[in-house]
Formats: sequence, structure tokens, C-alpha cells
Amino acid sequence: MKILFIGTVDFSYKALEKLIELNVNIVGVCTKEKSIFNTDFKDLTPLCKENNIEYIYIDNINDKKNIEWMKNKNPDFIFCFGWSSLLGKEILNITDVIGFHPTKLPQNRGRHPIIWALALGLEKSASTFFFMDEGADSGDILSQKEFIIHYNDDAFSLYNKIIQNGLIQIEEFIPQLQSKCFPRIKQDHKKSNYWRKRSLADGKIDFRMASRTIYNLVRALTRPYIGAHIEYKNKNFKVWKVEEVSYDQCNIEFGKVLKSDSNGILVKCFDGAIRILEHDFIILPNEGEYL
Repeated sequence: MKILFIGTVDFSYKALEKLIELNVNIVGVCTKEKSIFNTDFKDLTPLCKENNIEYIYIDNINDKKNIEWMKNKNPDFIFCFGWSSLLGKEILNITDVIGFHPTKLPQNRGRHPIIWALALGLEKSASTFFFMDEGADSGDILSQKEFIIHYNDDAFSLYNKIIQNGLIQIEEFIPQLQSKCFPRIKQDHKKSNYWRKRSLADGKIDFRMASRTIYNLVRALTRPYIGAHIEYKNKNFKVWKVEEVSYDQCNIEFGKVLKSDSNGILVKCFDGAIRILEHDFIILPNEGEYL
């Protein structure tokens, strides 16, 4: 079984590493030399060089010369794990293309699945491998494995949980692909929804929000992502970690700084308070100021 591999993020690297460990015949790798879109960008070529695997750097995946290179490898399957642009029909017609999306498809197709899952406070999700079609995350499912999202999970821990889930699935479905005896489960499109691309405004902390909403937003955008932010004195300051604090004193406006010291910045929000534990403030806001 010959596999052509496409990817350019940390999960791509770990997946390719797993395939090499399983002695899968990787006939070629398409990756990127750099990326301004992926905060979890990873160049796959060190693995390729170490294991004598042919590779090419790609900008436009659907460029004619890149498609010809892929066709010439004559793969049995194409694996596309961690690529930020859609594959065109010509690539999808080469052979079966298997993609990866860390949600419980058909639910939550689309952009930023880890961020939205945490920001919306989901308590469980899944990692899904599927056969790609011309839609977005809409093809038949090959493998799906659920995981729990705990209260103390953040973007970093959830990303790693998804990687470990995915690697277990790869180990399970590779023998199925090799034996040509594998499932293709149709998605129920009536149950689907699409998450949109987030904007800078989606990362703004507004202390009119409930404490849980702020907590979820911060853990969703923390490292390796770009961080939530607070607008203060016409500048944006990143916030990386917060905790919810019970606070029931009446008639205190949201956004008021209740305490500000080396233990954190305690701020009144809609239904309680938030203590900001990790942030990019150089000079701390004063007690009594408003954020």
C-alpha cells in the first residue's frame, strides 16, 4: 500500500512519524517551508530526510505541477492531515483522500475546531478521519473516537489529547486499509453545522460576560494560539490564564478591578469575578480602575 502524505502542522508531523513507525510505504510528502496561518506549523522535511522519503514544498496545493507530481507517485491513498486550504477536484480524483477533523462529524464542521469547542464549553467531542469530497468535512467517515473535554483542559492540553487519540486511530485503521476491508460511514448532513473563521473581535474579553464564558474564551485561545485580549488604555494586552472566583457583593459594576497584585488581577464580571493569572501587562491596572 502506497501513501502520499500532505500536512504542515504538529499533528501532521506526529502522524507521519507514526506511519513510519508502522512501516507504511510513504511514496511522497507535500508540506510547507513556512506558514503565516498555522500557529502550530511544523516542517515535515526533517522526518523525510531522516527516512529517505521524497518531498516537495508547496504553496498552492492545486497548482498543476504539484498535481502532476502527486499523480506520478501513483498512491493507493492520499492522507491529508493538517492543511489549511481545500483540495481541488483533480487531486480528489487521483485516489481516495483521507482527511482529519477533530470534531464529532457531522457536527461542527469548519474552522478552528479546538478553539470553538473550548470557547463554547463543550464537554466532549471526537477525532474523525474521513474520505474527503468537494465539500468541507462532509465525506464518509473512516474512523471516529470520542474524548472528554475536562474543565481544566485548555488549547494546549486538548491539542495533545487529540493527537494521542488520532495516533491510536491510525494504528487501528492502517491494517484495514491494507486489507481493503474498511468502513465508509455516510454522514447525516441534516445533523451538520459549520463553525466560521474567528476574528480578532472574537478574542476580546468583555467583563459583561459571565465568568464561565470568559474562562472558556481564555483557555480556548491560550498557547499555542494567539491569546485572548483585554483593551486597556487604547492597547490590547494578551491574557493566557484565568480562574473563576465567587464574588457576591452587590452593586459592583462589571469591569471594575477589585484587586491587583502579584497574585493576579481580580476583576468583577457579570455573575462573579475573574482572577487574571497570566497576562502581558507590564504595569498592572490599579484597584478601582475599569477594564
